[in-house]
Amino acid sequence: MAETPPSPIKSSIAAALRETATPPSPPPVVPPAAASAAPAGSAPGPASPPSELVTIKLDGRDVQAKKGANLLEVCLANGVDVSYFCYHPGLSSPAVCRQCLVEVVGQPKLVPACFTPIADKMEVNTSTSRVLTIRRQMLEFTLVNHPVDCPICDKAGECTLQKQYQDWDHEGSRSSIPKVHKPKMQDLGPHIVLDAERCILCTRCIRVCDEVAGQKQLTMAWRGDREQLTVAPGHQLDNPYSLNTVDVCPVGALTSKDFRFTMRAWELFTTPSVCPGCSTGCNVEVHHAQGEIWRLVPRENLQVNKYWMCDEGRFTYKDVRHKRLTSARIGGGKGQPAQITSLDKAVAFAAERLEKLASSGATIGLVYSAQTTNEALFALSQVAQKLIARGANIRSYVTGTASKPERADKILRSADTNPNAAGAALFAGAGAGDAGALLADLKAGKLKGLWMVGADLPLSEQALADAAPIVDGLDLFICQAASDSALLRRAHVQLPAAVWAEVDGSFTNNKHLVQRLRKAVAPQGDARSHLELISQIAKKANLASGEKWQVSARQAFLQMVSVVSSSLPVGTDPAQSVAAGFASADWGKEFLPVQLRFANSRG
Repeated sequence: MAETPPSPIKSSIAAALRETATPPSPPPVVPPAAASAAPAGSAPGPASPPSELVTIKLDGRDVQAKKGANLLEVCLANGVDVSYFCYHPGLSSPAVCRQCLVEVVGQPKLVPACFTPIADKMEVNTSTSRVLTIRRQMLEFTLVNHPVDCPICDKAGECTLQKQYQDWDHEGSRSSIPKVHKPKMQDLGPHIVLDAERCILCTRCIRVCDEVAGQKQLTMAWRGDREQLTVAPGHQLDNPYSLNTVDVCPVGALTSKDFRFTMRAWELFTTPSVCPGCSTGCNVEVHHAQGEIWRLVPRENLQVNKYWMCDEGRFTYKDVRHKRLTSARIGGGKGQPAQITSLDKAVAFAAERLEKLASSGATIGLVYSAQTTNEALFALSQVAQKLIARGANIRSYVTGTASKPERADKILRSADTNPNAAGAALFAGAGAGDAGALLADLKAGKLKGLWMVGADLPLSEQALADAAPIVDGLDLFICQAASDSALLRRAHVQLPAAVWAEVDGSFTNNKHLVQRLRKAVAPQGDARSHLELISQIAKKANLASGEKWQVSARQAFLQMVSVVSSSLPVGTDPAQSVAAGFASADWGKEFLPVQLRFANSRG
């Protein structure tokens, strides 16, 4: 029997704590759902000390806030509804729409709340007859040349102009002058179409390009009622964050080519989740209906992505339905085609041969994909310990998709295109190899069995096809994968795996934050989560009787946090160890999908 090495988790934790370089300390872990629930524009962090607070009278009641705070933000934080268009909590405030005008006692004219800092003993009125009359007049002025083509507009149902009209005006137009017509269906770039007639000149999109993406690609041309949004001379709207302009547009002027004329917003359901595109882990809303995902949009989390996400991340939903493996297969290898079978038969086949291989003292390779949830990787690490106890010699490897140094920036995009590289490294253990080590060991014949939880290797399609035959010498090759590949077709047991949008679980981002994924759509065919597939094989092979992680992702999470926390020294700084991020993680409350017509989250 092989000598039993230390636990992969404890070895990894010990190695992480010995690191001398300490990255910047991240803020305490807050569940994404809690972060997104914060009022728009509220200031993050602890409450201001009393010396920084001032008292203002807001509609007759005393309110305390930080000196110099934005008056509009103070109003919204205290439940006072003030309409606005040009203001956005993640951008500067130019006060160009004049929709948020309020009365400050002592000021001869109304002032824009989004551009006014508060001062001690300031008296503010937001709902006097004078304020409401001017607010309606400003809204009427905004609508003078708007085409009001709501029935065919993609923004219908989540349009701020619609919402403000219903809340503050709801009157017919008094203008008898023909509306000013502007260009329609203007192609601004690879992802964006502009309808200039709908634009209300709020400049939010210009500020997104200037302040978020750092590229001055949009501008205003002409003046007066002929003024319109356009690309700067010699440019197009093609920066990596261009689709954020669609999110911030309060009307349907800027629309996404990908989503344009596909679904009505009010028919969509929203589920909070995390983008799988890279290690940043941007918080997102998955908008889905009829069992399909139609778009991803950013979800507010001031610790991670604030209000934004990159264009590339928005299109990761397309892989959910692309070239999926939907049935289990057995009997592949050495170029022989595998036969489709039931999932139960494939699991039983894998478990029987895995048990025999372990009892013979063979060397078995376990592959931890950085595309897989923490819960599945934790379960695999627990199975590894049971296999070692049976006499097997275990070699662990961490794999994932290839890094892309060219995509990295100082905003959100990371070169690491795997959402859970930190979690995979922790659970595989300190001595785990990479994809190169796996291929080298296979070529050297050091492995008798291989169990891949995720078939993600940083190889091109051709390189993957060239490398596939090296697994033919294995006695057992189990591969859990979401999509077909040359490597998968060589496996003796091919198990269909669910993808990130079809499972509950968590990812660990590059700041050591453990963030929740929530199931948005049902898995295709016989596909199951990696955790469920591991649990079924382990149970059939008598490797996990009575283990809590077999029950559900939540139970796996709770057991994972308990095991990791018990291995940490008291007072461990989260900045020094990925494992410490797990110790402070929280599963959060359950969340049922909400239909956007009732969510009031984007209108």
